[in-house]
Amino acid sequence: MEKETEKEKNIALIGFMGVGKSAVSRRLKALLSMEELETDAMVVAAEGMEIGDIFAKYGEEYFRRRERDVIQSLENRRGVIISCGGGVVMREENVENLKKSSRIVLLTAEPETILERVKHSQERPLLNGHMNVEYIGELMEKRREKYEAAADLIVSTDKKTVNQVCEELIQRLRETD
Repeated sequence: MEKETEKEKNIALIGFMGVGKSAVSRRLKALLSMEELETDAMVVAAEGMEIGDIFAKYGEEYFRRRERDVIQSLENRRGVIISCGGGVVMREENVENLKKSSRIVLLTAEPETILERVKHSQERPLLNGHMNVEYIGELMEKRREKYEAAADLIVSTDKKTVNQVCEELIQRLRETD
């Protein structure tokens, strides 16, 4: 019966790039036998080009509109883990649409942890030319209030394995059922 309760709502993972949303969503998929969707991957598939190319060709605002469309398309889905792009919460309508069907889990990490995780990535258009702790910290601070306001639950990923994060997340979701 508890398994059914978990599947009534989606689990939407939000947080800054590099906090571990993709890794955690993949592991949750296996642990909870739920479908997994990544909003960034859905935009890439729909556009037929990588995020960096979308930003370069059409700009961030265009990308954010496509991201909004993806979130809206998931409104009637249930039993899905949604790994959201880092900027999803910057549009209030995205948060409202996610809350209709999902428990929103904010994954967090310190700027130093994030830099360590993303420093070799070429697929972080917002960090191009700014791959440093100070810039990451500033950008995180600009988004912090929106992340926290959207979250039903907050889980730190610092100094934890993906399994440890998933175990904590699952336990805390069960406590709120």
